Parts: sequence; structure tokens; C-alpha cells
Amino acid sequence: MTRLKRAQYIEKRLAQLFPETPIPLQHEDAYTLLIAVLLSARCTDERVNKVTPILFARAKTPKAMVKLSVSEIDKIVRSCGLAPRKAQAIYDLSKIIVEKHAGQVPDSFADLEALPGVGHKTASVVMSQAFQQPAFPVDTHIHRLAQQWELTSGESVEQTEKDLKKLFAPESWGKLHLRFIYFGRQCCPSRQCDGLRCVICKECFPDRRRPKKYHKA
Repeated sequence: MTRLKRAQYIEKRLAQLFPETPIPLQHEDAYTLLIAVLLSARCTDERVNKVTPILFARAKTPKAMVKLSVSEIDKIVRSCGLAPRKAQAIYDLSKIIVEKHAGQVPDSFADLEALPGVGHKTASVVMSQAFQQPAFPVDTHIHRLAQQWELTSGESVEQTEKDLKKLFAPESWGKLHLRFIYFGRQCCPSRQCDGLRCVICKECFPDRRRPKKYHKA
């Protein structure tokens, strides 16, 4: 099976397994999604979803957020890890959104990535899920599965993103990104599948005998 044929098969199989693709992070709009994604770095979605209702009850707009102090934000998001850095970034980016973007989350990669605490992956999630623009955010699950399924050389997250974008149509990226994540969490956790056990690994590589070593994100 060629890489392209395998990609087509995987896309179809993931759609069968996960026809619905709700965004795991609770949010109401582009701003609350941006904050939730920022908080999810090195933190589980479950934990973020426990913290954000408390934070957004205090401030769910950039204008309201800058009325809080960094220490107040820090106390609320403390359990998410890296709290001081995240709290400062939340305050700073909110101030920039108010002052430079009329209180609205910008809808371009350049402007999003210029915000404190917002890297390419976070910007990609917001562009894809909030603004329905073609983007393929690559997290650790996607990076691992793309290597495991031999859809990429996997030498870097950046290379994985480029390779996946070549294999799949832009209009599919938003849902496919989430389907990869759901599959990685529910069907192929990193500690349970070595490239031999999960359903897609077995279907695509029936003759695979030895586990592969994968590059970490």
C-alpha cells in the first residue's frame, strides 16, 4: 500500500470510528478557545475544562481579563501547570487584543503567533476551529500516529505537519486533526500500542513484526 493509499484508507477509517468531532476543550468563542488551548499546554483537557469555567466566570472577554491582576489569574489557573507563565501570557495577550485588535481575536496566523504564549500549534487550532480556516495542528498524538502509520518521516513536528498537509485535502484538516487525537487517546495510547496492536496498525501493516522507534514531538 502506497503512502497516499494508506492515507486515504486511514481518513476513511477514522471517519467511521469518529463521525462526530466535538472540540474537547469547552469554549464559547474564539477568545475562550484561545485561552483554553493556551492552558492545555502540558495539561490535560479534563483539567483545563475544570479550570476555565472558574476563570471565565470572572472574565470571558479580553477587556474583562485585563481588569484582573496577573496574580488573580495565576491563582485560578494554578492547577494547569506552568501557571505563572500562562497567567502572564493570558494577561498580556488580552491587553494586546484590546489595544491593537479592538477586543477581537485576530484571524490571521501572523497576528495570532505574535501574541504572548501563542505558538504555531495554538494559532492553528484557533484558525481551524474558531475561524474555519485550513490548518492542521500537530500535537503529540498526531505526531506519533503519523510516524506509526508511516505518513511522515517524523523528524520534527514541522515536517509532520507539511507531510500531512500534502496527503489530505485542506477541507478535511479540521475534522481529521480531531479524529487523530480521539484515536490516539481512545484506541492507540502511546503506552499501549507499539505499532503492532491498534486496529489501524493491524489493518495497514499486517506483516509488521518489530515495533518501530518514533521521534518524539
